[in-house]
Amino acid sequence: MKKISLFIIVMTICNYSFSQTRNFQKADSSLPFYEAVASCGSCKFNMKGNGCFMAIRFNEKNYFVQGAGIDDFGDAHDKDGFCNSIRKVLVQGKIKEDDFILSYLEFK
Repeated sequence: MKKISLFIIVMTICNYSFSQTRNFQKADSSLPFYEAVASCGSCKFNMKGNGCFMAIRFNEKNYFVQGAGIDDFGDAHDKDGFCNSIRKVLVQGKIKEDDFILSYLEFK
């Protein structure tokens, strides 16, 4: 009985954790979509900042991504991670100065 209870608790925590961290997967019909590329701002886009951080580039301008972290899409330092590759994406969100407030991201 203890094993079953522990299993249920662990599964509930995992389900809650994953559902709360992925808020950038819901498209908003009131916002435009942008075709862009995403990568690590410091490693691939030569942006100034502390450590590794997610960034996107479109219309020849780089933006800091707010609303999702660089490791939310897998380990950034893996072979295909954002610190080692630049990936084509379809994004949705709002631009605020040099920041892109991400609400949706889809890999192309």
